[in-house]
Amino acid sequence: MIRRKTTKKYFWAILFVFAGMNLVAFIHAYKFTHFTDRAVVKTKDPSKLSVTEKLNALAFGVDNPRPQNQVHPPLHYQTVQLKSTVPLEGWYIPITKSKGTVLLFHGYSGAKSLLLDKASEFMRLGYSVFLLDFRGSGGSAGSQTTIGFDEAADVYESVKYIQNQGEKNIYLFGTSMGAVAIMKAFYDFSLQPKGIILECPFGSMYQTTAARFDNMHVPPFPMASLLVFWGGIQNGFWAFGHNPTKYAKNIHCPTLLMYGEKDANVSRQEINDIYANLQGQKILRTYPLAGHDNYLKKYKEEWIQDIKAFLPS
Repeated sequence: MIRRKTTKKYFWAILFVFAGMNLVAFIHAYKFTHFTDRAVVKTKDPSKLSVTEKLNALAFGVDNPRPQNQVHPPLHYQTVQLKSTVPLEGWYIPITKSKGTVLLFHGYSGAKSLLLDKASEFMRLGYSVFLLDFRGSGGSAGSQTTIGFDEAADVYESVKYIQNQGEKNIYLFGTSMGAVAIMKAFYDFSLQPKGIILECPFGSMYQTTAARFDNMHVPPFPMASLLVFWGGIQNGFWAFGHNPTKYAKNIHCPTLLMYGEKDANVSRQEINDIYANLQGQKILRTYPLAGHDNYLKKYKEEWIQDIKAFLPS
């Protein structure tokens, strides 16, 4: 009888812990994939959090204000409204005697204004540019992000718009989640750009989630798996199948893959696996002291030369 009572206590204790872990994961997943319009301060990078702040983030999730465009293009531009599964907003900046058009796609928790510096460099090289706010960001509708999964449709709609302008020389540029969305678009749709430029795409949804736990010096198991599971359920897709390494096998056009060797969010092995699976002409360029950030900060000249060498002169 005593043994049965003890076993029952253990059962309820385990069940309580399991339910608590799932509740925490559910909250984390929701806050990570849903931006808020409330006036909150965005949670800092894990490496910059105090112990108390880390414990708070682990218990209650991150604070994620809806990304906004803080600046606008200094040159004449057109604000474009697109229809994906949600209304989207883009900036189109055509130039005279253009060699083609580069479409730029921002990363997680970003907006198109963060790409204006790189757009300027593409324009100096003779290309018109189109910058898009993904769903949930800037001038586009919604407050939700799927970390590149549904955003693939946003990429596709952007490409269609530029094609409808009569452009034939189309190049796609994406950083982090933007790069993943481009890769997913190749998997979902028939895309035939002249080339693509991918900055620091993650290898899989699980890997990028686990990396965030690693950055906080917390073991990824089992919370990373629960977070991926609930994030997918909340957003209507199987997140364990969100796998850019697999998407790379559908990419046959010339590809420039770029990576910062100090990237704490994406491992070199993930980049190597993606590069190995790319099917067309491909180039890998790495920057020794760059992290998961804007390569123009430390490697502006190198970045420009790598882009210039990749694009037709």
